[in-house]
Amino acid sequence: MAKILLKLSSTVPFVLTILSFFSIFAIIESKPFSRNLSPSSLALKREKLSHLHFYFHDIVIGKNPTSITVAQAPTTNASSPFGAVVMIDDPLTINPDFNSKLVGKAQGIYAYTSQTEVSVLMAYNFAFMEGKYNGSNLSVLGSNSVLFPVRELPVVGGSGVFRFARGYAEARTHSFDSKTGNAVVEYDVYVFHY
Repeated sequence: MAKILLKLSSTVPFVLTILSFFSIFAIIESKPFSRNLSPSSLALKREKLSHLHFYFHDIVIGKNPTSITVAQAPTTNASSPFGAVVMIDDPLTINPDFNSKLVGKAQGIYAYTSQTEVSVLMAYNFAFMEGKYNGSNLSVLGSNSVLFPVRELPVVGGSGVFRFARGYAEARTHSFDSKTGNAVVEYDVYVFHY
């Protein structure tokens, strides 16, 4: 019995040491799900408000369409586009002329959501390719009642220069060709960002 107690007494410290080591390792290894941070820890400086102005070219018909219907409901028809889903890669230019300076693209989708009016749910990014905004994006998600003179869409985020962006975009139809469905939309975008 004394031999067993002697062996146990020499093993217990060893086992406790190993358990302590693994406990410390587990505590060090585990990271919290969330934590509070200071904006300076992400090198965020003072928040600023920016205004961007450009023209969005939605080309449905032509030799190089930038807006293509990718899905539609069996009930979608010429009198009601309800249920149609459209993928876009629309140029953003500095002026209403398609050949004016390209500053970016609107890339994403829109879907016709109303049976009684021309209203679309828009989910897209303004992907900028010019100047200090080159490589930066603004994300827009909202409802666009196309026939209203001025529509307001929420800017829900951004990347690059526009990290932590929030704001809104005002859309105004500059021109619309009823034969082709091609449109030019003027945008004024107001965003807070760091």
